[in-house]
Amino acid sequence: MARPLRIAYPNAYYHVTCRGNDRRAIFKDDRDRKVFLEKLRTSLEVYRVKLHAYVLMSNHFHLLVETPTGNLSDFMRHFNISYTGAFNRRHNRMGHLYQGRYRAILIDKDNYLLELSRYVHVNPVRVWSSQEGNIREQIRYLEKYPWSSLGGYLYSERKQSWVSYETVLNYVGGNRKRYREFVAEGIRKGYATPWEKLQGQVVLGEEEFVERVKSKIKARGSKREQPAVRRFEATGLKTVLREVTRYFRLEQEKLTGRRTGHRNERAVAMELMYRYGGVSQAEIGKVLGNLDYTAVSRERKRLRERVEKDKTLKTALAKIEASLRL
Repeated sequence: MARPLRIAYPNAYYHVTCRGNDRRAIFKDDRDRKVFLEKLRTSLEVYRVKLHAYVLMSNHFHLLVETPTGNLSDFMRHFNISYTGAFNRRHNRMGHLYQGRYRAILIDKDNYLLELSRYVHVNPVRVWSSQEGNIREQIRYLEKYPWSSLGGYLYSERKQSWVSYETVLNYVGGNRKRYREFVAEGIRKGYATPWEKLQGQVVLGEEEFVERVKSKIKARGSKREQPAVRRFEATGLKTVLREVTRYFRLEQEKLTGRRTGHRNERAVAMELMYRYGGVSQAEIGKVLGNLDYTAVSRERKRLRERVEKDKTLKTALAKIEASLRL
Protein backbone atom coordinates (compact mmCIF):
# COMPACT_ATOMS: atom_id res chain seq x y z
CA MET A 1 0.00 0.00 0.00
CA ALA A 2 1.28 3.48 -0.87
CA ARG A 3 2.24 5.54 2.16
CA PRO A 4 1.41 9.27 2.46
CA LEU A 5 4.47 11.40 1.80
CA ARG A 6 6.10 12.75 4.97
CA ILE A 7 8.35 15.76 4.38
CA ALA A 8 10.59 16.38 7.37
CA TYR A 9 13.44 18.81 7.93
CA PRO A 10 14.58 21.09 10.79
CA ASN A 11 12.41 24.11 11.59
CA ALA A 12 9.50 22.95 9.41
CA TYR A 13 5.92 24.03 10.21
CA TYR A 14 2.91 21.73 9.89
CA HIS A 15 -0.85 21.67 10.18
CA VAL A 16 -1.61 18.26 11.73
CA THR A 17 -5.01 16.61 12.03
CA CYS A 18 -6.16 13.23 13.29
CA ARG A 19 -9.70 11.87 13.24
CA GLY A 20 -11.40 9.21 15.33
CA ASN A 21 -11.86 5.75 13.85
CA ASP A 22 -15.11 5.66 11.84
CA ARG A 23 -15.46 9.34 12.83
CA ARG A 24 -16.20 8.33 16.41
CA ALA A 25 -15.50 10.59 19.37
CA ILE A 26 -11.97 10.61 20.71
CA PHE A 27 -13.08 12.36 23.92
CA LYS A 28 -15.92 11.12 26.11
CA ASP A 29 -15.68 13.88 28.69
CA ASP A 30 -13.54 16.76 29.93
CA ARG A 31 -11.28 14.39 31.83
CA ASP A 32 -10.28 12.84 28.50
CA ARG A 33 -9.54 16.29 27.14
CA LYS A 34 -7.34 17.10 30.12
CA VAL A 35 -5.44 13.83 29.73
CA PHE A 36 -5.02 14.59 26.01
CA LEU A 37 -3.45 17.97 26.79
CA GLU A 38 -1.21 16.45 29.45
CA LYS A 39 0.08 13.87 26.97
CA LEU A 40 0.51 16.57 24.34
CA ARG A 41 2.51 18.79 26.69
CA THR A 42 4.76 15.89 27.70
CA SER A 43 5.39 14.88 24.08
CA LEU A 44 6.22 18.47 23.14
CA GLU A 45 8.82 18.59 25.90
CA VAL A 46 10.35 15.18 25.13
CA TYR A 47 10.73 15.84 21.39
CA ARG A 48 11.37 19.60 21.67
CA VAL A 49 8.52 20.42 19.32
CA LYS A 50 6.89 23.86 19.40
CA LEU A 51 3.09 24.15 19.42
CA HIS A 52 1.68 27.35 17.89
CA ALA A 53 -2.05 26.58 17.99
CA TYR A 54 -4.47 23.77 18.77
CA VAL A 55 -8.15 22.95 19.04
CA LEU A 56 -9.92 19.84 20.30
CA MET A 57 -13.20 18.85 18.65
CA SER A 58 -15.40 15.89 19.49
CA ASN A 59 -13.92 13.41 17.01
CA HIS A 60 -10.71 15.08 15.82
CA PHE A 61 -8.05 17.64 16.66
CA HIS A 62 -5.94 20.25 14.90
CA LEU A 63 -2.36 21.24 15.74
CA LEU A 64 -0.01 23.85 14.29
CA VAL A 65 3.48 22.68 15.16
CA GLU A 66 7.11 23.51 14.41
CA THR A 67 9.85 20.87 14.49
CA PRO A 68 13.26 22.46 15.23
CA THR A 69 14.94 19.05 14.81
CA GLY A 70 12.79 17.69 11.96
CA ASN A 71 11.20 14.89 14.01
CA LEU A 72 7.47 15.15 13.36
CA SER A 73 6.94 11.40 12.88
CA ASP A 74 8.65 10.49 16.16
CA PHE A 75 6.70 13.15 18.02
CA MET A 76 3.31 12.14 16.61
CA ARG A 77 3.96 8.43 17.10
CA HIS A 78 4.78 8.96 20.78
CA PHE A 79 1.90 11.35 21.35
CA ASN A 80 -0.80 9.30 19.61
CA ILE A 81 0.28 6.05 21.28
CA SER A 82 0.39 7.76 24.68
CA TYR A 83 -3.12 9.16 24.45
CA THR A 84 -4.61 6.04 22.84
CA GLY A 85 -3.20 3.91 25.66
CA ALA A 86 -4.57 6.24 28.34
CA PHE A 87 -7.99 6.43 26.64
CA ASN A 88 -8.22 2.65 26.26
CA ARG A 89 -7.24 2.01 29.87
CA ARG A 90 -9.70 4.52 31.23
CA HIS A 91 -12.61 3.25 29.15
CA ASN A 92 -11.70 -0.45 29.29
CA ARG A 93 -11.39 -0.84 25.54
CA MET A 94 -8.89 -2.17 23.00
CA GLY A 95 -7.91 -1.36 19.44
CA HIS A 96 -7.34 1.72 17.32
CA LEU A 97 -8.65 5.08 18.42
CA TYR A 98 -7.73 7.00 15.27
CA GLN A 99 -8.70 6.51 11.66
CA GLY A 100 -5.43 5.65 9.95
CA ARG A 101 -2.32 7.78 10.21
CA TYR A 102 -2.38 11.45 11.07
CA ARG A 103 -2.44 13.97 8.24
CA ALA A 104 0.36 16.54 8.12
CA ILE A 105 0.46 19.51 5.74
CA LEU A 106 3.80 21.28 5.40
CA ILE A 107 3.25 25.05 5.70
CA ASP A 108 4.87 28.07 4.11
CA LYS A 109 4.72 29.93 7.43
CA ASP A 110 5.28 33.46 6.16
CA ASN A 111 2.28 33.22 3.85
CA TYR A 112 -0.08 30.83 5.64
CA LEU A 113 0.68 30.42 9.36
CA LEU A 114 -1.43 33.38 10.45
CA GLU A 115 -4.34 32.35 8.25
CA LEU A 116 -4.18 28.75 9.44
CA SER A 117 -4.12 29.81 13.09
CA ARG A 118 -7.47 31.49 12.50
CA TYR A 119 -8.75 28.42 10.66
CA VAL A 120 -7.83 26.26 13.65
CA HIS A 121 -9.30 28.62 16.24
CA VAL A 122 -12.71 29.12 14.58
CA ASN A 123 -13.39 25.39 14.20
CA PRO A 124 -15.78 25.26 17.18
CA VAL A 125 -18.21 27.65 15.45
CA ARG A 126 -17.66 26.63 11.83
CA VAL A 127 -21.02 24.81 11.76
CA TRP A 128 -22.74 28.14 12.43
CA SER A 129 -21.26 29.81 9.37
CA SER A 130 -24.47 29.64 7.35
CA GLN A 131 -26.54 31.38 10.05
CA GLU A 132 -27.02 35.13 10.26
CA GLY A 133 -27.35 37.49 13.18
CA ASN A 134 -25.21 35.51 15.62
CA ILE A 135 -21.72 36.87 14.95
CA ARG A 136 -21.32 38.25 18.47
CA GLU A 137 -22.50 34.97 19.96
CA GLN A 138 -19.95 33.07 17.89
CA ILE A 139 -17.11 35.35 18.98
CA ARG A 140 -18.15 35.11 22.64
CA TYR A 141 -18.40 31.32 22.34
CA LEU A 142 -14.89 31.12 20.91
CA GLU A 143 -13.50 33.34 23.64
CA LYS A 144 -14.92 31.03 26.31
CA TYR A 145 -14.15 27.74 24.55
CA PRO A 146 -11.70 26.03 26.93
CA TRP A 147 -10.20 23.45 24.57
CA SER A 148 -8.17 25.59 22.20
CA SER A 149 -5.19 27.93 22.33
CA LEU A 150 -7.27 30.98 21.36
CA GLY A 151 -7.63 32.22 24.95
CA GLY A 152 -3.90 32.85 25.22
CA TYR A 153 -3.92 34.74 21.94
CA LEU A 154 -6.65 37.06 23.16
CA TYR A 155 -5.61 37.53 26.80
CA SER A 156 -2.07 37.34 28.14
CA GLU A 157 -3.28 36.03 31.52
CA ARG A 158 -4.68 32.94 29.75
CA LYS A 159 -1.37 31.96 28.14
CA GLN A 160 -0.27 28.35 28.48
CA SER A 161 3.45 27.88 29.07
CA TRP A 162 3.73 25.08 26.50
CA VAL A 163 2.14 27.06 23.63
CA SER A 164 4.28 29.44 21.55
CA TYR A 165 2.23 32.54 20.75
CA GLU A 166 4.87 34.99 19.60
CA THR A 167 5.46 33.73 16.03
CA VAL A 168 1.81 34.08 15.00
CA LEU A 169 1.26 37.32 16.94
CA ASN A 170 4.28 38.89 15.22
CA TYR A 171 2.27 38.83 11.99
CA VAL A 172 -0.17 41.29 13.61
CA GLY A 173 2.47 43.42 15.29
CA GLY A 174 2.42 41.40 18.51
CA ASN A 175 -0.95 42.92 19.33
CA ARG A 176 -3.60 40.65 20.88
CA LYS A 177 -6.36 43.13 20.12
CA ARG A 178 -5.47 43.05 16.43
CA TYR A 179 -5.48 39.26 16.48
CA ARG A 180 -8.95 39.28 18.01
CA GLU A 181 -10.10 41.62 15.22
CA PHE A 182 -8.50 39.29 12.67
CA VAL A 183 -10.47 36.32 14.02
CA ALA A 184 -13.69 38.34 14.28
CA GLU A 185 -13.28 39.58 10.71
CA GLY A 186 -13.06 36.00 9.47
CA ILE A 187 -16.33 35.13 11.20
CA ARG A 188 -18.06 38.32 10.16
CA LYS A 189 -17.05 38.40 6.49
CA GLY A 190 -16.22 34.77 5.94
CA TYR A 191 -13.02 33.64 4.32
CA ALA A 192 -11.89 30.97 1.90
CA THR A 193 -10.05 28.04 3.42
CA PRO A 194 -6.58 27.65 1.93
CA TRP A 195 -6.79 23.95 1.12
CA GLU A 196 -7.53 24.46 -2.60
CA LYS A 197 -3.95 25.72 -2.91
CA LEU A 198 -2.44 22.46 -1.68
CA GLN A 199 0.34 20.98 -3.78
CA GLY A 200 0.26 17.20 -4.01
CA GLN A 201 -2.00 17.13 -0.94
CA VAL A 202 1.03 17.66 1.33
CA VAL A 203 2.37 21.22 0.91
CA LEU A 204 0.68 24.58 1.34
CA GLY A 205 2.85 27.37 0.04
CA GLU A 206 3.73 29.84 -2.67
CA GLU A 207 5.61 28.72 -5.77
CA GLU A 208 9.10 29.55 -4.47
CA PHE A 209 8.48 27.63 -1.25
CA VAL A 210 7.10 24.61 -3.12
CA GLU A 211 10.14 24.52 -5.40
CA ARG A 212 12.47 24.57 -2.38
CA VAL A 213 10.56 21.66 -0.86
CA LYS A 214 10.73 19.70 -4.11
CA SER A 215 14.50 20.07 -4.13
CA LYS A 216 14.61 18.66 -0.59
CA ILE A 217 12.65 15.50 -1.41
CA LYS A 218 13.87 14.79 -4.93
CA ALA A 219 16.30 12.08 -3.83
CA ARG A 220 14.44 10.75 -0.81
CA GLY A 221 11.39 8.74 0.15
CA SER A 222 10.85 5.05 0.77
CA LYS A 223 9.45 2.76 -1.92
CA ARG A 224 6.04 2.98 -0.28
CA GLU A 225 6.26 6.78 -0.41
CA GLN A 226 7.29 6.99 -4.06
CA PRO A 227 3.73 7.28 -5.48
CA ALA A 228 3.16 10.24 -3.15
CA VAL A 229 6.49 11.75 -4.23
CA ARG A 230 5.42 11.46 -7.86
CA ARG A 231 2.09 13.11 -7.12
CA PHE A 232 3.82 15.96 -5.34
CA GLU A 233 6.25 16.47 -8.20
CA ALA A 234 3.43 16.30 -10.72
CA THR A 235 3.01 18.87 -13.46
CA GLY A 236 0.82 21.80 -12.44
CA LEU A 237 -2.66 22.10 -13.91
CA LYS A 238 -1.83 25.46 -15.44
CA THR A 239 1.06 23.89 -17.34
CA VAL A 240 -1.20 21.16 -18.73
CA LEU A 241 -3.81 23.71 -19.74
CA ARG A 242 -1.18 25.86 -21.44
CA GLU A 243 0.15 22.94 -23.50
CA VAL A 244 -3.33 21.83 -24.56
CA THR A 245 -4.44 25.30 -25.65
CA ARG A 246 -1.14 25.90 -27.44
CA TYR A 247 -1.47 22.70 -29.45
CA PHE A 248 -5.07 23.38 -30.45
CA ARG A 249 -4.42 27.13 -30.87
CA LEU A 250 -7.20 28.13 -28.49
CA GLU A 251 -7.64 30.76 -25.83
CA GLN A 252 -7.73 29.20 -22.36
CA GLU A 253 -11.19 30.66 -21.77
CA LYS A 254 -12.48 28.33 -24.48
CA LEU A 255 -11.78 25.38 -22.18
CA THR A 256 -12.34 26.89 -18.75
CA GLY A 257 -15.79 28.34 -19.43
CA ARG A 258 -18.93 26.59 -18.25
CA ARG A 259 -20.16 26.11 -21.81
CA THR A 260 -17.75 25.36 -24.62
CA GLY A 261 -17.89 24.27 -28.22
CA HIS A 262 -14.56 22.48 -27.84
CA ARG A 263 -15.64 19.32 -26.10
CA ASN A 264 -12.89 17.09 -27.42
CA GLU A 265 -10.16 19.58 -26.61
CA ARG A 266 -11.45 20.03 -23.07
CA ALA A 267 -11.62 16.26 -22.64
CA VAL A 268 -7.96 16.05 -23.64
CA ALA A 269 -7.16 18.65 -20.98
CA MET A 270 -9.12 16.64 -18.40
CA GLU A 271 -7.32 13.42 -19.23
CA LEU A 272 -3.85 14.94 -19.12
CA MET A 273 -4.60 16.88 -15.94
CA TYR A 274 -5.61 13.62 -14.33
CA ARG A 275 -2.51 11.80 -15.56
CA TYR A 276 0.03 14.50 -14.76
CA GLY A 277 -1.59 16.91 -12.31
CA GLY A 278 -1.66 14.61 -9.30
CA VAL A 279 -5.12 15.88 -8.33
CA SER A 280 -8.66 14.56 -8.09
CA GLN A 281 -11.35 14.79 -10.76
CA ALA A 282 -13.25 17.20 -8.50
CA GLU A 283 -10.26 19.59 -8.54
CA ILE A 284 -10.01 19.29 -12.32
CA GLY A 285 -13.71 20.12 -12.62
CA LYS A 286 -13.21 23.34 -10.65
CA VAL A 287 -10.55 24.50 -13.11
CA LEU A 288 -12.60 23.63 -16.18
CA GLY A 289 -15.83 25.53 -15.64
CA ASN A 290 -16.76 24.33 -12.14
CA LEU A 291 -17.87 20.96 -13.45
CA ASP A 292 -18.93 18.14 -11.16
CA TYR A 293 -16.40 15.31 -10.83
CA THR A 294 -18.89 12.94 -12.48
CA ALA A 295 -18.84 15.11 -15.61
CA VAL A 296 -15.04 14.91 -15.69
CA SER A 297 -15.16 11.13 -15.32
CA ARG A 298 -17.76 10.85 -18.07
CA GLU A 299 -15.80 13.03 -20.50
CA ARG A 300 -12.56 11.13 -19.85
CA LYS A 301 -14.33 7.85 -20.60
CA ARG A 302 -15.82 9.31 -23.78
CA LEU A 303 -12.35 10.51 -24.86
CA ARG A 304 -10.85 7.05 -24.41
CA GLU A 305 -13.54 5.63 -26.65
CA ARG A 306 -13.11 8.33 -29.31
CA VAL A 307 -9.33 8.08 -29.65
CA GLU A 308 -9.75 4.45 -30.72
CA LYS A 309 -11.65 5.67 -33.78
CA ASP A 310 -10.33 9.22 -34.32
CA LYS A 311 -6.66 9.10 -35.37
CA THR A 312 -6.33 12.90 -35.36
CA LEU A 313 -7.50 13.12 -31.78
CA LYS A 314 -5.27 10.21 -30.79
CA THR A 315 -2.26 11.93 -32.35
CA ALA A 316 -3.08 15.19 -30.54
CA LEU A 317 -3.27 13.43 -27.20
CA ALA A 318 0.05 11.67 -27.79
CA LYS A 319 1.90 14.81 -28.92
CA ILE A 320 0.68 16.94 -26.01
CA GLU A 321 1.57 14.17 -23.58
CA ALA A 322 5.06 13.99 -25.10
CA SER A 323 5.53 17.75 -24.61
CA LEU A 324 4.51 17.41 -20.95
CA ARG A 325 7.04 14.65 -20.42
CA LEU A 326 9.75 16.91 -21.76
